[in-house]
Amino acid sequence: MFPPEVPVKDVTIYTTAICPYCVAAKNFLKSKGATWTEVRIDTDPAQREIMLSRARRTSVPQIFVGDTHVGGYDDLVALDRRGGLMPLLEGAA
Repeated sequence: MFPPEVPVKDVTIYTTAICPYCVAAKNFLKSKGATWTEVRIDTDPAQREIMLSRARRTSVPQIFVGDTHVGGYDDLVALDRRGGLMPLLEGAA
């Protein structure tokens, strides 16, 4: 968990209801103590267009930390393995 005095950047995850990688990404972020805003693109076509304009990708999940596009679940895990996820979440990256 993050210490209370450390501001955590906003995390946004674009998802659909039947996406196992979306579930995996949310569980992974939860294990890191992060919270997120979930945006369902299968129930809101306008949000799908927003995701496409931000990520330039059509697959889900698409994960953003603040304005930084992390990518999908595999990208999220790779970023963590390189030591870049926590600094990004804490705003130091």
